[in-house]
Amino acid sequence: MHGMAAFDQSRGVPEMGTDVDLEEIFRMFGMNGDMHSDFTGKGTYQRPSRGQDENQSYQVTLEELYKGKTVKFASTKNVICSHCKGSGGKERAKPVKCDRCKGKGFKFGLASVAPNTVTQTVVTCDSCNGSGKFFKEKDRCKKCKGKQTISDKKVLEIYIPKGSNAGDQIVLEGEADQVPNQEPGDIIFTLDQEDHEVFRRVQNNLSAEIHITLTEALTGFDRVVLKHLDGRGIRINHPPGKIMKPGQAIKIKGEGMPIKKSDCKGDLFIFVKIDFPDENWAKNSSSLTSLRQLIPLSPPVIDVTEEDEVDYEPNADPNEVR
Repeated sequence: MHGMAAFDQSRGVPEMGTDVDLEEIFRMFGMNGDMHSDFTGKGTYQRPSRGQDENQSYQVTLEELYKGKTVKFASTKNVICSHCKGSGGKERAKPVKCDRCKGKGFKFGLASVAPNTVTQTVVTCDSCNGSGKFFKEKDRCKKCKGKQTISDKKVLEIYIPKGSNAGDQIVLEGEADQVPNQEPGDIIFTLDQEDHEVFRRVQNNLSAEIHITLTEALTGFDRVVLKHLDGRGIRINHPPGKIMKPGQAIKIKGEGMPIKKSDCKGDLFIFVKIDFPDENWAKNSSSLTSLRQLIPLSPPVIDVTEEDEVDYEPNADPNEVR
């Protein structure tokens, strides 16, 4: 069939403005306008009643999610021309039929969806913005130059409630580009949280590591161990005589993330890391003797029939065994 030449990808996909009668090709293969969701039962093109939404990612810190945030920013978008009220023409000027889409307001095209496979596409005519008609240059609106819309700057504001999660969406209704005879779409911001140096969030809970000295682990301490997301110092009083062990988990109720639309908060889990002293911390043997007397812990005894004293590397790379 000679008509299949239009589907030969080696020759490229026909462009919207070429002389190829794509409507005739579609009719040959039974692909008429009634197959497209934007067509009425009579085969005429019906523009969507609502414009497209604009989706954007918005970077936030964990501090901003903890405290909440209001953001103002300048936005540039297309708005209906106030001079011609979106017609694109001067007062009393008459539009002419668009020659690019033959007055239909749409154009057919072909799009590749797989090797040697194409599909029908229908797009709004960009020459007449889907109206099927346009104004000659002498009849065009002086303000919008016949485009029906003009670029306008506006200050917008988004509010991020405290306790919001990564992936939450903030919607500004009707703030997307305006198009004549269409309800404008929304601007949708999706929150994307940056990694935090100290805290990790798990749902409404927070976790963090703290470092204490070996002396503090054995003898107790009373100090600020952590700076919270709102700048407050978290102070722990670990009484003398109680030992804090490596990896020990401390749970502080109500110091986690705020829970949206409530006055409640999750919990904070602190994991303890113990910093040992440097190798030359004991400059004389009497210090070690005193320590042994203060901490009279006997090492475990392993019963063997034969033993060897071995040489060893005290700071080996643990990755060598993997």
